[in-house]
Amino acid sequence: MISSEKIIVALDSSNEEEVRALLSTLKGTNVWVKVGMELFYALGPEVISEAKDLGFKVFLDLKLHDIPNTVGQGIKSLMKLPIDMINVHAAGGSEMMKRASEAVHSKQNPPLLIAVTQLTSTSTMEMNQEQRIPGDILESVSHYAKLAKDSGCHGVVSSPLEVQAIKLICGSGFLTVTPGIRPLDSASQDQKRITTPLEALRLGTDYMVIGRPITKAQHPRLALESILKGH
Repeated sequence: MISSEKIIVALDSSNEEEVRALLSTLKGTNVWVKVGMELFYALGPEVISEAKDLGFKVFLDLKLHDIPNTVGQGIKSLMKLPIDMINVHAAGGSEMMKRASEAVHSKQNPPLLIAVTQLTSTSTMEMNQEQRIPGDILESVSHYAKLAKDSGCHGVVSSPLEVQAIKLICGSGFLTVTPGIRPLDSASQDQKRITTPLEALRLGTDYMVIGRPITKAQHPRLALESILKGH
């Protein structure tokens, strides 16, 4: 069995009725919900308050990446929302992440601050050729994870395949949030570095981000329950 508290359901939709129906269906399951750019830009901060009122923990996934002062001030503004996790891009650098950490910890009972390493849609070839970062993607993810920890972040976003290396470098208490989770009967879509939920659990991930296998299922709650049973 997989604990529902390890599941973050990605509400990647701009359809208000669809999102409200999903929140209603998943109410009481103890999963987190992720509010990403598509949803936040379409419906605004009200959707976060609605999710909190229904008992969900909320991961605000805006992947902030700008000059240090802008990110720091932006996070101070977002701290007014009832969020439990927020993220920045590690590629923004240590000074940017330190400003983000300072802004997060300016609030009593602060949310978790997570840094994105390499998107799970990025392959080693794309990283080498398009980002001009040499070596294997594991090296890049590990470097960003160490930088994030040293800059005051609570953890990172990575693929499940990099979790063990991150824990080895940053310690078991450093959190890993892993998209790229697909049950065996689900298509990979635009994700490239993926595993099944059980494999991610075996690799030691702290939180699994799962979207379409749940949200686009004919019966989302039944799909979630199937995942929790390890199917």
